[in-house]
Amino acid sequence: PPPGAAPPAATVSDVTGGLAQINLQGPRSRELLAALTSADVSDAAFPFRAARRVDIGCALVLATRITYVGELGYELFVPAESAAHVYEAIVAAGEPLGLVHAGLKALGSLRLEKGYRDYGHDLDNLDTLHEAGLGFTAAFDKPGGFVGIEAARAQRGPGVLTRRLVQVLLTDPEPLLYHGEVVYRDGVVVGDVRAASYGHTLGGAVGLSMVQGGGADAGEPINSAWVNSGSWEVDVAGTRYPARASLRPL
Repeated sequence: PPPGAAPPAATVSDVTGGLAQINLQGPRSRELLAALTSADVSDAAFPFRAARRVDIGCALVLATRITYVGELGYELFVPAESAAHVYEAIVAAGEPLGLVHAGLKALGSLRLEKGYRDYGHDLDNLDTLHEAGLGFTAAFDKPGGFVGIEAARAQRGPGVLTRRLVQVLLTDPEPLLYHGEVVYRDGVVVGDVRAASYGHTLGGAVGLSMVQGGGADAGEPINSAWVNSGSWEVDVAGTRYPARASLRPL
């Protein structure tokens, strides 16, 4: 800073208690939001991952175009004192569009069908970016790099990973998955289910499992060919059920 000027400064405020969060998710969510606000919420004006201040009723709301269910959607951060007012406006405008209320179990089912990760549940700080299947999120060309870039680079390329988060889907529609169920490939234990729910679109229980190539004591590289060539099973309450496994959302 120039002589005599105050040095640059930043402040952090916890505003959690002052905000309510309401989710609008689904293929008609843009249509509903457009009916609620004077703001332009077209795809060009409000692209994926954008954040905009928009008016809803008498409230100014922070809207982010983000989804955890695999559909078009928005998360609305509403001043707490306006939460009931905004909610009522959404319900009224949504009635002719077929708006329904959905809870966290629905959210869990949809996000697991899509293979969306949940840090602290499916993943922890012992899993690497590539093992989690999230290597695409790293900017390896970022000027100056980032903490851990060399370790992340070392895991790039075919034949490197021996651990990987995979999606598993039971082919029998009856049994349920919760978490902790043992996963087999070609009769060998390769991991367990970290998170699961029922996939109503997929027609069976679906989950995410961190698997070890070749089993717990082996280090066989994991790739699509390894996943697709195996015979997969999941132990549910002592019974092994056939399953499909995939590196990509089923």
